[in-house]
Amino acid sequence: MIAKRMESAASLVVFSDDWGRHPSSCQHLIRQLLPHYKVLWVNTIGTRAPRFDMATVKRVAEKAWQWISSDQATGDNPPPEQHRNLKVVNPRMWPWFGRRHDRRLNAWLLSQQLSPLIGQLPQPVCAVTTLPITADLPGRLPVTRWVYYCVDDFGEWPGLDGDTLRTMDLDMVRRADEIVAVSTHLQQMIACQKRESRLLTHGVDLDLWQSAQTADSQHMTPGERLLDGLEGPLAVFWGVVDRRLDTDMLIALSERMKEGHIVLVGPQQDPDERVLQLPNLRTLGPQPFEALPGIACQADVLIMPYANLPVTQAMQPLKMKEYMATGKPVVVSRLPAVMEWSDCLDVTFSPREFADTVVRRFSGRIPEDQQQARTRLKQEGWRAKAKLLEMSFVPEPLQSEDDQRPLP
Repeated sequence: MIAKRMESAASLVVFSDDWGRHPSSCQHLIRQLLPHYKVLWVNTIGTRAPRFDMATVKRVAEKAWQWISSDQATGDNPPPEQHRNLKVVNPRMWPWFGRRHDRRLNAWLLSQQLSPLIGQLPQPVCAVTTLPITADLPGRLPVTRWVYYCVDDFGEWPGLDGDTLRTMDLDMVRRADEIVAVSTHLQQMIACQKRESRLLTHGVDLDLWQSAQTADSQHMTPGERLLDGLEGPLAVFWGVVDRRLDTDMLIALSERMKEGHIVLVGPQQDPDERVLQLPNLRTLGPQPFEALPGIACQADVLIMPYANLPVTQAMQPLKMKEYMATGKPVVVSRLPAVMEWSDCLDVTFSPREFADTVVRRFSGRIPEDQQQARTRLKQEGWRAKAKLLEMSFVPEPLQSEDDQRPLP
């Protein structure tokens, strides 16, 4: 006899980066699901413990304003981009997790503020988290299923409390009902804990990024104006500017370029000072997501010079498929995540090879074989990726020991 199939989720509660703060993969996926699910999106304090620096001061001020300007966790101060099925909340939290009582306090704070809100959602409710700091919430919140969407090896991220996050990551892996990983490297790490996971690589919005293939100097977008007047050719990177970037590769490129500029677009989190001091390098700081296609339109080559580190071995950069969708030449350092797409871009193994390849690509379009290989991107849309994530919301059907017939 086949046991009764459990009901699919009717609502989602999502723990991830602040909604609208930057275009994470989780936000791309949930946007695709909003027409079909009520979503309670929880802005948390994140994974970075407070330090005495300007970045922390700004982040503390930002969270304090969220807490003050909304009615605790009720989401009465919605983001500008609001959907009828989306409610964004800003629960008050203690900014540390390193000690046992820190974790207990945050678990209590979150459960007290979120449980009433979850109880108002259409049932059943599935929780989706990209953050290991939620490891103490399974069993405390009134949800039927926990999905851990594992996007990074947070224990290796520069500037984070690696030991604490590694411990909480292991706890989250152990307690989750379902685990989804963005890379095979993360899957292997999860398998070491005797857990299985689904592979869900990042998607791409082809229509958005293909707009970067047509430059019109008479109708420049705000993103294009950011680079207007900057002497080319331009080698452009966007993303977090931190110590994951390969300093030697950027120095080699700077020395190899006789003219033009290297442009780094994005927030800075303690990058190597030697990079910022390069004479032909410019930084633009964080820019709106909508400006990035225009920035790509002005670029001659898009670059991804990540160093070979434990944290980069596990990552799958969201920007890689975005770069390729623009139709621009793309030059990257060798990482596990790029090898599946090595026929679509230039993979380099040393600072000298990286610099030589970027300069060579300044001279023209990408090779025909790379253009043809990039047609595979048509299968990588966010809608298809969201359907794969949605499979994790439904528990596996149960069967009795004496009936192993397939379900209809």
